[in-house]
Amino acid sequence: MGTRYATAEDAADQVVDFLRHFDGLEDPRQRAKVLYPLDEILLLCLLGVLAGCESWVEIARFGEKKLALLRRFRPFKDGTPSHDQLGDIFAALDAQAFQSCFIAWVSSLTKLGAGIVAIDGKTLRRSYQEGGAKAPIHMISAWSARQNLVLGQKKVADKSNEITAIPELLDLLTIKGATVTIDAMGCQHAIAAKIKDKEADYVLALKGNQGTLRNDVELFFTEQKAKGFADTIARSHNTLEKNHGRIETRTTTAIDDIAWLKARHNWPGLQSIVMVESTREIAGRIECETRYYITSLKADAAALAEAVRGHWGIENGLHWVMDMLFRDDECRIRKKNAPANFTTIKHMASNLLRQAPGKDSMRVKRKVAAWDDDFLASLVTG
Repeated sequence: MGTRYATAEDAADQVVDFLRHFDGLEDPRQRAKVLYPLDEILLLCLLGVLAGCESWVEIARFGEKKLALLRRFRPFKDGTPSHDQLGDIFAALDAQAFQSCFIAWVSSLTKLGAGIVAIDGKTLRRSYQEGGAKAPIHMISAWSARQNLVLGQKKVADKSNEITAIPELLDLLTIKGATVTIDAMGCQHAIAAKIKDKEADYVLALKGNQGTLRNDVELFFTEQKAKGFADTIARSHNTLEKNHGRIETRTTTAIDDIAWLKARHNWPGLQSIVMVESTREIAGRIECETRYYITSLKADAAALAEAVRGHWGIENGLHWVMDMLFRDDECRIRKKNAPANFTTIKHMASNLLRQAPGKDSMRVKRKVAAWDDDFLASLVTG
């Protein structure tokens, strides 16, 4: 028996439900009569990206070839726009407003609750403009490790950095009960305070940018380890992984007997410090690494090991997928807001592909979406 898809009437209603999350998005075109409604353009671009399109030229061609499919959901009375028109519209479309609509849509898909939310940044390498007129844009994204979904994204403003963008992204998210993990760039008092204000917890990596805090934590762990942790209560958790010829062992040690550190540094909500010691054996070569973290969680070494490990899921689950499946690093969309807006569309497509039933990989699902109109339609109506 073949796969059963929604009827045309039901599918149209479900797309209406999907598009309502973007009703408040202001159309940047100021003409009295708009030839191509914004909701039709959004649907065109999303279906095009799901089916493998990687540029405005490809999306415009997709629209020409798939007009009958598009008209299952919307009138498309005047057909579909050219690639130049698409580029101009998304260059002018308010990227932050679009991202806010995206976050509202994701919130409707699932209730986050407890879980790990990893926040990390990625540069879109080919989004620069020639002659140094514009540097490549940098996006920070929030990733649900448990649900494998992009929760939201925020473009880092020109002449700014992740330190200012992360609190702005957090303001858009509902993260009550979650554990937010961020690399060393996000280890800032204001970010820790923002996370606690949002009724969530944090696990923040420590590196040299935190100066004396990182040094104090490293020195304390070094001294206590040398004494067998005789002067404090330390909780440890060990893991062993073997795959692709690599053997990796990790020891996570957590200590919450840190009144001295709280008094010295006064971090919002600080409860514990964490040391993760990793040993990797690859082809007979052994690599060792020690990393340090601060957290607002209690010293549960197993839970903290999961949080630290879960953070790196954003590399494989999001950044790698964006590069290898959606060709992020090859994308040449550069004009004004267009790179950030196209990234939001790709994140929408990524979430829909992950939620599609079946055991096929995301790459195969994307190919099937290009071959099978019913399957492609089901991605936005399922």
